[in-house]
Amino acid sequence: MLEVLDTAGQEEYVSLRDQWIRDGEGFVLVYSISSRASFQRIKKFYSQIQRVKESAQAGSPTYPGSPSLSAPTSSGPAPVMLVGNKCDRVTEREVSTQEGAALARELGCEFVEASAKNCVNVEKAFYDVVRQLRRQRHNSSGGRSGDRKKDSGRSHTGGSGGTVKKSKRSGGKCVIL
Repeated sequence: MLEVLDTAGQEEYVSLRDQWIRDGEGFVLVYSISSRASFQRIKKFYSQIQRVKESAQAGSPTYPGSPSLSAPTSSGPAPVMLVGNKCDRVTEREVSTQEGAALARELGCEFVEASAKNCVNVEKAFYDVVRQLRRQRHNSSGGRSGDRKKDSGRSHTGGSGGTVKKSKRSGGKCVIL
């Protein structure tokens, strides 16, 4: 199972963002192809993810429920997927597909353009992050299967106002910034 936390990049969640990043095991960074400003914020979010994850690995104190206590040690950086959303808005495009792909290469992450309105590549973004997480877990566990962690049963309200669906067993947390 997967827990998804959507902050929608909203500023009212800034104080909680570091904690969510510490808890997150995979990240989907979303910008609108019809908003150059949202595209330009991606590097800031990516840098924040790297900073928080590096400080967590460097021995920052852990707390009950944090992935460092309950999940296997990952091999490598947390998986990140860059998503150019609203690709259905062709006439409003401010960010080219090539710019999105170039940024993804620069950040060392995967890239896809999507349309939530038309259900294009939305599932692909999540499936790809989960595949990366599974690959990391497989590599870090020496190929052992069954590396699942128990979940605390919490739920979060995302920046879009929707409550995130939670199950009792969770294979990981994915944060959308």
